[in-house]
Amino acid sequence: MGMESWPSKFISVRCFLLLLLNATHCFLLVQTQALGQVDECSALLQFKESFAIRKSVSAYPLAYPKVAFWTLEGDQNRSNCCSWDGVECDEDSGHVVGLDLSSSCLYGSLNSSNSLFRLVHLQRLDLSDNHFNFSEIPSRFGQDLLSLTYLNLSNSLFYGQIPSEISILSKLSTLDLSHNSWKLHPDIIPLKLTKGYMRSLVRNLTNIKQLHLSEVDIFSTVPDILVNASSLTSLELDNCGLNGEFPVGIFHLPNLEVLHVSSNPLLTGYFPTFNRSNFFKKLGVAYTNFSGQLPGSLGNLHALSVLEIAYCQFSPLVPSSLGNLTQLSYLDMSYFFGGTKILYMSSFYGVPNNFSTCQVTDSWSWVGKLTKLYTLGLENTCIKGEFLSFVANLTRLSALSLGGNNFQGEIPGSLFQLKNLEYLDLSYSNLSGFVEFYQFSKLKKLKFLRLSYNKLSLLQSKPNLGATFPQLQVLELISCNLTEFPEFLKNQYELSVLDLRNNSIHGRIPKWVWNATRETLITLHLSYNFLTGFDQDPIILPWKNLNSLDLQSNMLQGTLPIPPQSIRNYVARDNNYSGDISLSFCNLIYLQALDLSNNSLSGMLPRCLGNSSSLEILDLYHNSFHGSIPQICSAENSLKMVDLSYNQLQGKVPRSMANCTHLEFLSLGNNQLSDIFPSWLGALPALKYLSLRSNGFHGMIGKPATNHEFPKLCIIDLSNNGFSGKLPSNYLDNWNSMKFVDDENHQIYFRVSPTLKRSNKFAGIYVVPYSITTFAKGVELKYFAAPYLLRLIDFSSNRFEGEIPGIIGNLRGIHMLSLSNNTLTGLIPSSLSNLTALESLDLSQNQLSGRIPANLAQLNFLSYFNVSHNHLWGPIPLGQQFGTFLEDSYVGNSGLCGKLLSKKCESSRPPPPSIFEEDEDSGFQIELDWYVVLPGIISGLIIGVIFGDIWTNKKHEWFVEKRERKKRKKEEKRK
Repeated sequence: MGMESWPSKFISVRCFLLLLLNATHCFLLVQTQALGQVDECSALLQFKESFAIRKSVSAYPLAYPKVAFWTLEGDQNRSNCCSWDGVECDEDSGHVVGLDLSSSCLYGSLNSSNSLFRLVHLQRLDLSDNHFNFSEIPSRFGQDLLSLTYLNLSNSLFYGQIPSEISILSKLSTLDLSHNSWKLHPDIIPLKLTKGYMRSLVRNLTNIKQLHLSEVDIFSTVPDILVNASSLTSLELDNCGLNGEFPVGIFHLPNLEVLHVSSNPLLTGYFPTFNRSNFFKKLGVAYTNFSGQLPGSLGNLHALSVLEIAYCQFSPLVPSSLGNLTQLSYLDMSYFFGGTKILYMSSFYGVPNNFSTCQVTDSWSWVGKLTKLYTLGLENTCIKGEFLSFVANLTRLSALSLGGNNFQGEIPGSLFQLKNLEYLDLSYSNLSGFVEFYQFSKLKKLKFLRLSYNKLSLLQSKPNLGATFPQLQVLELISCNLTEFPEFLKNQYELSVLDLRNNSIHGRIPKWVWNATRETLITLHLSYNFLTGFDQDPIILPWKNLNSLDLQSNMLQGTLPIPPQSIRNYVARDNNYSGDISLSFCNLIYLQALDLSNNSLSGMLPRCLGNSSSLEILDLYHNSFHGSIPQICSAENSLKMVDLSYNQLQGKVPRSMANCTHLEFLSLGNNQLSDIFPSWLGALPALKYLSLRSNGFHGMIGKPATNHEFPKLCIIDLSNNGFSGKLPSNYLDNWNSMKFVDDENHQIYFRVSPTLKRSNKFAGIYVVPYSITTFAKGVELKYFAAPYLLRLIDFSSNRFEGEIPGIIGNLRGIHMLSLSNNTLTGLIPSSLSNLTALESLDLSQNQLSGRIPANLAQLNFLSYFNVSHNHLWGPIPLGQQFGTFLEDSYVGNSGLCGKLLSKKCESSRPPPPSIFEEDEDSGFQIELDWYVVLPGIISGLIIGVIFGDIWTNKKHEWFVEKRERKKRKKEEKRK
């Protein structure tokens, strides 16, 4: 019995021991897991402590600091962090596998030593919509967090190079690094990919489903390897600097639902034929160079809810099959047939339209079928005819933009039945008739109203409209025939933008305008009216958050009102303001543009003016300021434009301006400055315009310090000073921007625009053209906006002497050249014929001698030519342009002859090519006046005598000229 029972007892003991060992193993495993969880909870707490909480840094309206509620409870050796807000743990292992801290108000730097990288089991990480203080993305993301399948670092102000280690995260199905490119300072570098890294990133992330890199600087073509990313469901590459042709095969990826490549203007492409197997829900190529015909097969994308094709180059023919896209909630086709250039000036907005190829209203009737639309953008889509009556069918519309079209007639009453409208833009639409303000009170949800630049007359015929009028955020009524401030503004307590430019509003700005908007107003534009002041003239403007103020071209007078600290653009030009500039303007740390030109301001300029690190535009043209120019740019600065011309400033140009490394435009003309040529300005890398005209500048202009002085100079005006010596040939030889015209930016006008700041969404942008005055073509020319192609040199009315250097003929891009009223001698260089773009040439009031080079007749664009009051002789060249110049162009040159002059040349036939070519080094220039010789009638003796007389006379004149030239050279050497 005992012998038989032993094996069973042994087995029981063995089983017991095994159970004991397993329990011990399980206990140790649980103990290890608990310790791991404790370490992870500790890492999370350390992560929390490494950041500050700032509610303003997250844009999401419902953002809150999730980490604020993280705390350990009870036994500190036990984990409870799995219940924390935003933390997700694995049910089996207990490890932290998910961390969602999106919109958590985190502020601070994220570096490689952060405890975040101890969470090695993380699979999903979302840190979007925070402020990581321009940290670089640590490479440890790709070294320690190898289990990541979801990584979202979007909209959190990372910067710099994306580390290559990110491509090691081969399990990633979602990578979102988008929208990190807001620039608070010109030196901040946006997030970027090195060249070629895009390809390796796509190649390594074989499981990628969502790839979002919008606003990352990529600056390359779209890698064709993307056509093999069969798992891809969403691709967003907006505003990445993409170029080349978009691979058409990407449109046919089997699972692709979202494709956004908008705001890449150098990206070309076209839409292929779509079929019903495409699953697109969102498709955006706006602001690109996509072109061609919109395929009718777009109508096969039945799931499409968003279609953005604005500002492309598509054919204006729109297929009616788009009416099949009944799921569309967002449609923007603005400018879809070609991104017409819009020139934003300081005082007007020009929107050119060509309605010759417009489609009539009936051809857009398919839009009425899209009854699920929430947003409809048909701005500048070349619609003409009656207003789109079928819009009344789109009862869900919350945003409607129809500006820039060619409608006829009035705004139909059916528009006011769209009860869900929040945004309405009918600007530039040729609408006419009378509109009662009370009509808009029917749109109870309306927040944005833009009716500018129509032929409308807005009436306020009913009293107490403000009580029922919707609370607007944006109201733009530019050029709407207003004669007074609309009464309903009395009760607008949410208004952020008020634009009433270019109306006929008279009198004073009523106090109730600022009482209602004191807390909310950000942009106030009242320019081009007949305003005389405020009901109660404030010393400090009452709007606490005002960002942009434009009061130009009114009748405002008195002292300048001081803006609040928030101001960025302060424009009060073309008024009657008097007195001095308050020192308070020096404390405006956000001020970017200060334009007080053409007033009656006086006094000395504040010494601190121009030293703000934010100020980019300083325009004080045409006032009565006196004293010296402040030490502009003595500290860190961003100045791009300085115009102090037409004042009474004295002294010298401050040497501190050598630090204005961003300066493009400098005008100091028409003052009382006394200085030598500020050659040190030649080191400014961006300077395009320089005017020192009508001052007391004097002395010789020596040789430049380097061969790279004034590298971008396009326009220079040194006229009406006391400069002496020879023309600065060494400078002329280096001005490469005048040798050709680089129009890579395709600009129409020279202009300056302040750097875009990350600020309120209603921040104004003040774009200023180069406004210049010059004497050319015999008259004073005023350019409100100088053409971008303009190249000009004006050295007139100085004391320059010596010869005109032949190298001036290298400046082939120049349009206007004036060397008049100096003491220049020698010949007119024939190299001037190389200036094929030349329109105006003024060499008058000098001591030039010799002939007018015959090859100047090749200058086909020359419309003004003046060589009067010199010592020129011989026939005037014959040619198209030279036949149009009047006798005044040649007076004071007794030796000249020609058809247009009272002194005719002895031969009516144009002379043949000279038998003596010009030698510019020696100045030897001899040409023979040939006479018509009838063969067999005049003997060889007579011909010989005539020839000999001509030769003797010409030789004598040449030797006299040569002798005089030698004499001048000796005198120069002696000096």
